[in-house]
Amino acid sequence: MYKFLLTLLFAMLFMPLSFSGEPNLRDYDEYQIPAGYHIPILALQEFSTAYTEEGETLNFVTTNDIYLFNKNVIPKGTKLTGYIEKKNEPVRGTNAAMKVFINKMYLPDGFEIPIKAYISTVNNNTIGGELTAPEKYDKIPHYQRWTMFRAFGVLQYVPGGQRRMGEHVTISSGANLKIVIVEPINMTHTVIN
Repeated sequence: MYKFLLTLLFAMLFMPLSFSGEPNLRDYDEYQIPAGYHIPILALQEFSTAYTEEGETLNFVTTNDIYLFNKNVIPKGTKLTGYIEKKNEPVRGTNAAMKVFINKMYLPDGFEIPIKAYISTVNNNTIGGELTAPEKYDKIPHYQRWTMFRAFGVLQYVPGGQRRMGEHVTISSGANLKIVIVEPINMTHTVIN
C-alpha cells in the first residue's frame, strides 16, 4: 500500500496540468533556413534587360509551402520583392545578362523579413549572357584518318570568326523560377493557420 501511495504522489507531482481554457499560444521558437536552400517562385511581372532599369522593384510569389522539420515556415503565397542588381547590355557575340537580387519577404499576415537571395541559374546566378550564333559558316575540307593515304576528304561547314549581335533577355510574367538563399534566414515569426 505504501508503494502505491508513493507512486500516486509522484505521478501527481510530475503530471503536466492541462486546462481546457488555456489559450493557443504561438510557437516562438526561432527557425533557421540554411544558406543554399532553393525556393520555387513565380514572377508576377515581366522584366527585361531592354526596358527594366537597375534598382527597379520586381515582385514574386512562392508557389509551395516550405517546411522545416514539421513547421510550415514559409507558406504558399508569400510575396518577395527584389531588383536587378547588375545588368549588361547585348554586344556582338554575347546576349544581354542580368542578376536579380531578392531582398524582402512578406508573409501572408503582412510580417516583413529581410533576406539575401538570388534567382538561381546554372551560369553563376546570371540570367542570359550566352554566346550568340555565328554570323556565317566557312567551308573547310576535313580529311578522315583512314582516307588520308588516298587523299579523300569532305567539305564541312565550321563557324566563322564573326558572331551575331546579342539579344535582350526577357523573363515573362508567370515564369517559374527558383531562388537560392545566400545568407541563412532567421525565422522568428511563423504564420498560424
